[in-house]
Amino acid sequence: MTHARTVDLVDYDDAVARFDPVIGIEVHVELGTLTKMFCAAEVEYGGEPNTQVTPVSLGLPGALPVVNGKAVEYAIRIGLALNCEIAESCRFARKNYFYPDSPKNFQTSQSDEPIAFDGYLDIELSDGTPFRIEIERAHMEEDAGKNLHVGGSTGRIQGAEYSLVDYNRAGIPLVEIVTRPITGAGDRAPEVARVYVQTLRDIFRSLDVSEARMERGNVRADVNLSLRPTPESPLGTRTETKNVNSFRSIERAVRYEVSRQAAVLDAGKTVLQETRHWHEDTSTTTSGRVKSDAEDYRYFPEPDLVPVTPSREWVEEIRAGLPELPVDRRRRLQADWGYTDPEMRDVVNAEAVDLIETTVAAGSDPAAARKWWMGELARAAKTTDVELAELPVTPEQIGQLQALVDSGRINDKLARQVLEGVLAGEGSPEEIVVARGLGVVSDDGPLLAAIDAVLAAQPDIVDKIRGGNLGPVGAIIGAVMKATKGQADAGRVRELIVERIG
Repeated sequence: MTHARTVDLVDYDDAVARFDPVIGIEVHVELGTLTKMFCAAEVEYGGEPNTQVTPVSLGLPGALPVVNGKAVEYAIRIGLALNCEIAESCRFARKNYFYPDSPKNFQTSQSDEPIAFDGYLDIELSDGTPFRIEIERAHMEEDAGKNLHVGGSTGRIQGAEYSLVDYNRAGIPLVEIVTRPITGAGDRAPEVARVYVQTLRDIFRSLDVSEARMERGNVRADVNLSLRPTPESPLGTRTETKNVNSFRSIERAVRYEVSRQAAVLDAGKTVLQETRHWHEDTSTTTSGRVKSDAEDYRYFPEPDLVPVTPSREWVEEIRAGLPELPVDRRRRLQADWGYTDPEMRDVVNAEAVDLIETTVAAGSDPAAARKWWMGELARAAKTTDVELAELPVTPEQIGQLQALVDSGRINDKLARQVLEGVLAGEGSPEEIVVARGLGVVSDDGPLLAAIDAVLAAQPDIVDKIRGGNLGPVGAIIGAVMKATKGQADAGRVRELIVERIG
């Protein structure tokens, strides 16, 4: 299904040359608790529809909520990692709106009393440029259910015959992290948005508060964007592109909205404050609904829940137990691995830190691990248009491959053939070496036979070498390697050539 553009687009570079983009990002992370935010319904991805529900998560009359203590702890962990103040007392509120995926007809959230506020996150762009994101708040709330549209070709409501609702997700604990307006990014606004959400994802995983798998909707981003004539001008009217759930799409959504809004303004029209839908297939946004302001939700304090009052002792205990955060881990690994700053940035930008760390743990030295992941495997990922981690090869297999090289059983050329076999699903490196007969020829007999054949065909080269000119030795080694299909040990071939010629 395609989506028609309602306006022409201004070239992105032209747009950011004439307008100053301001972004704001709201990130929702599903917490990895065993049960829901306000009831004992189990949380498990992929269950049969409407099997993980209780009277509370279905909003049945008389059902009373109870706050999940582990979810509060996870929210505090997130707040501390984002350099936020942790509230001494905060409370939940009812956010009233009427959608079929919200069985209570309100969402239990936090409005003016979040559990964490006034924080910041320092990120690093692809070239090493630091950029600070100011965090307004991080608050607790519950997720909605999921609408399933049946009968159409795209799974969307347009063209569907009817819709079903699965309430398994309703009530799963969420933390929503809201930035202050992000200014000063200029033409790098799309990258800033992407790197910010990537950095958050890494933090969630390091804190062990969520699986943070975007493809499962564990992390979802709402991207706000507005344009203004100059950095000194008042903020423009913003749009909010909802539920963007991949890093690449976050970057593309910002770029598209910059170009679209610039075209609207160039036409003398006014940008409408609205939510917009992101379409992965066309990399475009389309209009959703006019954006509600906070007062439209008629927030009022949740009468069935007491305030949450984390003691200062508990907060400090949680702070003391925080794990190594991603930025500190990267610095430590860079020092351990001996990578230069540009090398480490390339590894980070390729999202290869975990892959290389596991490969090193499997026995590879850091330089070899980086060579494989940032060389052959990066090319394979680019060719097949997938992320490195999605390639059909594990860090353990790369460690095994490098061990075969280190032991002398195969050389680099043969190792690349073995890797091709691994990517093709032929088995482990060891199995492929055996099945393809790719081991290095270490027996001097076959090597001497190949050397003698090459020397006999080129007697003039022998005279040059005996005369002290060692330059042609490389050509002989190359011919022997070709004759042995790359399976000779080049070092041993050189030794035997020198012995043969005397």
